[in-house]
Amino acid sequence: MELVIKETLEKILEVMKVPFSGVKVKKESEKTFYVSIDTSSSNLLIGWHGETIAALQHMLKCILWKQKIGSDIQVIVDVDGYKKRQEESVIRLAERKAEHAIETQKEVKLPPMNPYFRRKVHLFLADKFKDKVTTESIGEGQARAIKIIPK
Repeated sequence: MELVIKETLEKILEVMKVPFSGVKVKKESEKTFYVSIDTSSSNLLIGWHGETIAALQHMLKCILWKQKIGSDIQVIVDVDGYKKRQEESVIRLAERKAEHAIETQKEVKLPPMNPYFRRKVHLFLADKFKDKVTTESIGEGQARAIKIIPK
């Protein structure tokens, strides 16, 4: 599976005429793959607020689905560590907001985020603050966010 993901993404990048020095695929779980692209054109692949990287990730997932191999897998595409840095930032924010919710004993709402980051935040807070807060996704579509509720 890793080789198919790597070769498919490399073909997409070649068609896009984006220079890259490497594509690495790491299996994170049974159905989740983390794909890292090394490039000198990271700003081109990341785009404004990560919109291009999100579109690239979606396109890769659709192609894998069409090949009948990606219908139940999750592929996370990262460019020069952008997503990892973004994930760390979201986790730090969630941690600060959880501490604030515990101190004030009031619910705190995080800003809207995509399903991948919401899942990471739910899992992180459930692990680190398991006896102190609970989380709940609220809202619809692009406005879907997490509410942190003190116990």
